[in-house]
Amino acid sequence: MGWVSGIVVFLILWWLVFFVTLPFGIRSPHEAGETVGEGHADGAPVRPRLWLKAGATTVVTAIIWGIIYWLVASDLISFRG
Repeated sequence: MGWVSGIVVFLILWWLVFFVTLPFGIRSPHEAGETVGEGHADGAPVRPRLWLKAGATTVVTAIIWGIIYWLVASDLISFRG
C-alpha cells in the first residue's frame, strides 16, 4: 500500500468510525431535564463532546488501519491481479 492510498484508507475509516461514535453518550434536553431555548432544535444534544469523540475515533482508526496495513503488506489480502 502506497502512502497516498494509506492516507485515503485512513480518512475513509476515520469518517466511518466517527459516525459510529457520534450517538454514544448523547442526551437530549428533555432527557437531561433542561428546557429548550428558543431557536434550538428539540433533539440537539446537551453536551455532544465532539473533541473527545474525535480523539477516540483517531485512536480506534489507527488500530484498524494498522490491521489493514498489516493484512495488505503481508499479502494475506492482495488487490493485484
